[in-house]
Amino acid sequence: MKPLRKHRLLAPGAALFAAALLASCSSDAPPESPGASASGSQDDKATEQSKFFEQAEYDRQIKLADVTPEGPADKPWVQMLEPEMRDTAEFKKKGGLAGTHLCFSNAGVFNPWRQVGLKNMQAEVKLHKEITKFTVLDAQGKDDKQISDIEELTGKGCDALIVSPNTTATLTPAVEAACTKVPVIVFDRGVQTDCPVTFINPIGGYGYGSVAADFLVEKVKPKGKILALRISPGVDVLENRWSAAKVAFDKSELDVVDIKFTEGDTAKTKSIVADAISRHGQIDGVWMDAGATSVAAIEAFEDAGVDVPPITGEDQQDFLKAWKDKKLTAIAPTYPTFQWRTPVIAALDILAGKQVPKEWKLPQPTVTEENLDDYLQEGMPPLHYAMCGCEDLPGFPKEWGGK
Repeated sequence: MKPLRKHRLLAPGAALFAAALLASCSSDAPPESPGASASGSQDDKATEQSKFFEQAEYDRQIKLADVTPEGPADKPWVQMLEPEMRDTAEFKKKGGLAGTHLCFSNAGVFNPWRQVGLKNMQAEVKLHKEITKFTVLDAQGKDDKQISDIEELTGKGCDALIVSPNTTATLTPAVEAACTKVPVIVFDRGVQTDCPVTFINPIGGYGYGSVAADFLVEKVKPKGKILALRISPGVDVLENRWSAAKVAFDKSELDVVDIKFTEGDTAKTKSIVADAISRHGQIDGVWMDAGATSVAAIEAFEDAGVDVPPITGEDQQDFLKAWKDKKLTAIAPTYPTFQWRTPVIAALDILAGKQVPKEWKLPQPTVTEENLDDYLQEGMPPLHYAMCGCEDLPGFPKEWGGK
């Protein structure tokens, strides 16, 4: 893992935490994209923000981007940004940590980011001999299954339960019920309750969305046509990314001509880009709320015989390689997969009665033209994420598909 001096390259922002995030929301029903019609294309210049947007939290996380993290520079997964520590004496495991049974309710491994992350978590567990049993249930991207999984795990004698929620509001009651039986650690995606002992995530969605949008505002000429590609609605991290981008675009002279959901599908992404080029004559910039289909978007421009405009992606190797090989104008904000190591460490700290942050904010580096070569990793597969922080873990690189 590269030293986190690159943290300063971040634009402001983050994912909202727990109750502050969705205090006014009652469900995870897919909201209409701000400024978009039912088909996903932009209507008249709409000014209303997503119901997921919360100004005070956005402002707080703007400031976090300039905070120097506490902790070792070469271990970003244990660093903390302005932590407010909480006492965990009530959760201290009787008889010590030997024989710890750690459980994990995972939203799923339905994309490469989550697949890399789970490998990180499994390898982190192997570093701790006191963990003698690690039970993982995969919700396969289904809320009802994860609700059932959490209920099942709370009856399996888990000493601590890690949860990465599939969606935010719908999983809240299940997490609240689990909190009454076992110490709960939530990470990646939030819930609408502060009952977990700690909530772990990087600076988050606002930071990601701001970095990408600010880059396009800088690189695309005024009146330029922007295509916004989103994965799916109803997930706090993703909603925050778009909310932050909308703040930047609304202040700019750029024209967001389409806001479309790709569902993370490469074929659908190519079709959306081709259609946008056909209907609007040209596209001058592409904003994406995740990078899994960024290469597909690039290929769609090439297939249409037009230059690839300034584009945002993520720290996947295929995007980073395409960026360098094709000399693109690009940037890669990140949602680092090294965060998958932190819940295991947090769980053991909690069971040892050590203080942990109530909200454990991790740093969130950005890949830029200046540091691109630092994150291109020879021998790693196309869908590997550079911010894995996994180079020191057992089995690397083979277990991650590398040579």
